[in-house]
Amino acid sequence: MADESLTRKTARELAAMIKARAVSPVEVLDAHLAVIARVNPKLNAIVTLAAEQAKEQARAVEAAVMRGERLGALAGLPVAIKDVTPTAGIRTTFGSPLYKDHVPEEDAEAVRRLKAAGAIVLAKTNTPEFATGANTVNAVFGATRNPWNPALSPAEFRRRSAASWGYGRRPALRPIIRRRCCGMRAKCTARWRARRRTRRSCSTP
Repeated sequence: MADESLTRKTARELAAMIKARAVSPVEVLDAHLAVIARVNPKLNAIVTLAAEQAKEQARAVEAAVMRGERLGALAGLPVAIKDVTPTAGIRTTFGSPLYKDHVPEEDAEAVRRLKAAGAIVLAKTNTPEFATGANTVNAVFGATRNPWNPALSPAEFRRRSAASWGYGRRPALRPIIRRRCCGMRAKCTARWRARRRTRRSCSTP
């Protein structure tokens, strides 16, 4: 029986437990798969599941732990990638019928960095077609539902992620990812703020 309480742990907690051999990457993965199987049919947040590939990667990380190898910051932690971000060997549809069977040969840079840090790509999450739209619905997979009230849409930014967070499907990776893996969000935010200040100064009489 999978321990679903593991899906409520933070990334730091899980990473520490894995390194201390208090829990194995396989057990962490099995816990997330159990929650997905139980809840996703109601919410439709996950649209492509790469369970077998993820299990193989989890076993590889487990072997590295047992050998005492140095681990990446995200080693053994399952992550889900938005379905507009290319993932090598895992279907990426962009929420469009034009790409319903598209399987990229290469990872996007963000995905490559996540993998380099030891993260395990478990699934792809739903998106409006080409990530445009106020609600997560498309002709390929349909609509994602709100975990607190499935009759409603999650709405807002990162809506399919909000749905998956709502039912505890993946660890709290965002703070670590932003600092250690991508480094892009802070740069983009700084540029946006600089442009906004410029516009304001230009509009001041």
